[in-house]
Order: sequence, then structure tokens, then C-alpha cells
Amino acid sequence: MNGDRESGPRPEVGDWESTSVPAEAGGERLDRWLSRELAEPRSQVQRWIREGRVLVDRRVVRPSHAVEAGSEVRWSRPPRVDDRIVPEAGELTILFEDPDLLVVDKPAGLTVHPGAGRPTGTLVHRALAYAPELAGIGGPGRPGIVHRLDKDTSGVMVLARSPAAYRALSAAFAERRVRKVYEAILFTTHSRDRWTIDAPVGRHPQERTRMTVRSDGRPAVSHFEVVARAPGLARVRVRIETGRTHQIRVHAKEGGTPLVGDPVYGEARWKALPAPLRAAVKSFPRPALHALELAFDHPVLGDPVVITAPTPSDLSELWASLTGG
Repeated sequence: MNGDRESGPRPEVGDWESTSVPAEAGGERLDRWLSRELAEPRSQVQRWIREGRVLVDRRVVRPSHAVEAGSEVRWSRPPRVDDRIVPEAGELTILFEDPDLLVVDKPAGLTVHPGAGRPTGTLVHRALAYAPELAGIGGPGRPGIVHRLDKDTSGVMVLARSPAAYRALSAAFAERRVRKVYEAILFTTHSRDRWTIDAPVGRHPQERTRMTVRSDGRPAVSHFEVVARAPGLARVRVRIETGRTHQIRVHAKEGGTPLVGDPVYGEARWKALPAPLRAAVKSFPRPALHALELAFDHPVLGDPVVITAPTPSDLSELWASLTGG
């Protein structure tokens, strides 16, 4: 068994993530493969393995462990910053609140929680200033957080204000019992009004900061519906059944309809647009994506909850400039 040992007491950990070892990685050292998979320094991954934060088929192993194709690898990242986040005053648009929930409209450009290169100035810093009871609920460095939005995606986010709400909401998201609807502006020349992309999403094998469609990725399903059109463009609503990293952006590209303003998965299709539209589309500074609606059963009361975040001004103004409206 190469000195591996059965899993025993482990350090306190946050959320577990997991993946399966692809066929091409079979026989490779765990530390080398996982470092590449997570785009993390190998020395850091080795430390996580020795601390028991990495499991292979539910067992604690050594960094030199040779992984087998199909094995399940689970890991839990330690907090990158001190868990004792200092609250910071800042604008916070509240969409709904009660003793168990805090639902906010996250602006584009605001990171959700602290991480590498962003120790302060995040959504949770502002949320803690408004609702100090969030402290200690959830994973280290992520008080109240049960789901996330990309930094440049705006829209609805729900935070748990009580331990009971955190447990119930985490389960609801994991079990796909939360309805998630987004609004986006896409490049498209096809005439379809509705389409679905059912394609697994995983980390790009070469560009480790990107995600891509891959056969050994995690299941992901996105439903697109056109609500308005402009030449070469469409305003759509996207309902996602899953919540993979960059899912809508990856699926939009996979379907041949990349998002306007996406610097990673987008394309320079603005060049083919009619001249009056090019400048506005070319200069849009972020992926044209907004989390429009969340619907779920209240985690404590059980009542249906539906929260909508109004379309932000930058998306509304972009669409108005494209349609003359």
C-alpha cells in the first residue's frame, strides 16, 4: 500500500471538493497531478496531503502515492486568510432579509469572499458589518456563504444567517432544489429561440485557470431562452440545473454563442456586427451576465421564496444602445 494509512482524525476542514482521476493521469504522483489540477504550488499541495486535507478513495495517503484512473480524489482547502475577518463598511443592496436569511444584489466587480490576492474588500466583509451574526456560520473565511458568483457577475446571492439555514441551504443547492435564472447578452446568428447544453464541465487540461467541456468533467446542464434580439446578438435568460464554475460562460461558448464582454471564453465577434453596434459591444468591460432570480423553499419555515435582482444599469444601457430603445 506504499505506506498509505486509513483515514483517521483530520484537521478541521471546510467544504470538500472532489474529482475523478482521468485515464491519462493513471500512475502519476498525487502531489504532481493535483498541483496541476488545482493550479496550486506543488509544495502547498504536499502540505495539504500531509495534513489530511486530501483523500484518495476516502483514505489519507502520501504525496508520492500513485493515483489510479477512476479513483476519487477529495480535498478541502484551508482558509487562505485569517478566519477572523474584520468587518468593513460598504454599500450593500438588500433584496430580502429575516432572522435566517440575508439576500443581496451583488454588484459586478465585487469579489464574494477573501482569497489569494484579495484579503479585504469583499462582499462578506460588508455583510459582516451589516449582520455580525454571520461570523462562525459556514466554512472558514466564508461566513454565511452557501453559493458563489464570479467577481464580474452581478445579481442575487443568498447568505445564511443561522446554522440551521446554512445546513438546509447547502443541502438544497447540492441537491439541485434551487431554481437559478440568469440574464445574459450573447453573440448569435442562429434562429433558435430555445436550446439546452448538457455537457460536463471540468478544468482545462493545459490552461489551469480556465474551465472547459470535457468527458470526465462534472455534469452540467444549462437551458437558454431568447427574450429579445439585435443584429448578431440576443438577450437571453439562462436557467441552470447545476452550478459549476464558469458554467454559463463555458456552455455559451460550447453552443457557439459566447457572451459579450467575456475576456476568457468570449470571441471578437463584434468585428462582424453592423458598424453602429461595434463600439458599444467591443468596449463592454465584463461578461454580460447577471444572476436574475433565485427560488427555493425557506430553509427554516419551508415557505416558497422567490428573489429577483433588477437588471443592472450597465446591461440595460448596453442593450438600449444596441436596439435604439
